[in-house]
Amino acid sequence: MEALPTNYKSPRGNQNDMVYLGSLCDANSLFSSLASVKQASFSFALKSSDKNLDTLFKEIMEASRGQGGIQQLLAAEQEAQHIVNAARNAKMTRLKQAKEEAEKEIAEHRAQAEEEFQRKVAESSGDSGANVKRLEQETEAKIHHLNLEAARISDDVVQMLLKHVTTVKN
Repeated sequence: MEALPTNYKSPRGNQNDMVYLGSLCDANSLFSSLASVKQASFSFALKSSDKNLDTLFKEIMEASRGQGGIQQLLAAEQEAQHIVNAARNAKMTRLKQAKEEAEKEIAEHRAQAEEEFQRKVAESSGDSGANVKRLEQETEAKIHHLNLEAARISDDVVQMLLKHVTTVKN
């Protein structure tokens, strides 16, 4: 394969266009274009007797570089731009999808947490009624027990108080 010319100067005055073109375009397509231009120059040289082969080849290559190279460069830039745009669109689509999935998971978790909370509230309110009944029963039992004890020892307490009130000590 032939190497790309390093002394190429573009119409815009940028000597790095060939390097840029070589990096963007497929090297095989460039070399096949170069080979077809070379073949065309040979057939044209055979028809033209007043110009030598090298001069014709240089003229054809310069014309090809000036038009075809720039066109290939523009086509490669457009293709690269399409690839970048497609990647950007795919990324945006994936981000939207991820956001929707996250929102769905959040909604599911929120619903599950709310359900758990409501269940616990229902359990505790049910227990609250049972606790109130239990406390009332315990309170009534304690009051009944105190009344029984008071009735049992009330005669003894009255006798003790009377004894202390009526007895005088010196």
